[in-house]
Amino acid sequence: MHRSFQAGFLATLVALSLVLAACGSSSASPAATAAATTAPAASAPAASAVGSSTPSSSAPAASLGAGGGNAVTIANFSFGPSTVEVPVGTTVTWTNTDSTNHTVTADDGSFDSKAISSSQTFTQTFSTAGTFKYHCSIHPTMTGTVTVK
Repeated sequence: MHRSFQAGFLATLVALSLVLAACGSSSASPAATAAATTAPAASAPAASAVGSSTPSSSAPAASLGAGGGNAVTIANFSFGPSTVEVPVGTTVTWTNTDSTNHTVTADDGSFDSKAISSSQTFTQTFSTAGTFKYHCSIHPTMTGTVTVK
């Protein structure tokens, strides 16, 4: 019971953070921003996602859409949903609910979360249209796709 309460509380907290961030954030220039709450993200520019990565110690920000939104859960050694479709400028949030570390690493190298601990999150803002395939570099059979239109 305690674990399900924690999971529900975490999901509610992430959703609230996503909604609040969408309401109060605007940028003069498009940028791809990546942040893991457990470790700083690489500061090199993201090749396909256009922009730069920025570390953050706060909860990630993205808005949830009606069709499933932009939240991806890492559970039971898989990404769920494994495929998401979002408009340009959307921030996608991955939350690790497994008890082991995982990564969210673009196949083309444009973004990399580094190790995400249990209950931690990673965000990536997609500023250009395209299909971005990704995997867990620790567990390469874990794969997913973000389609940006």
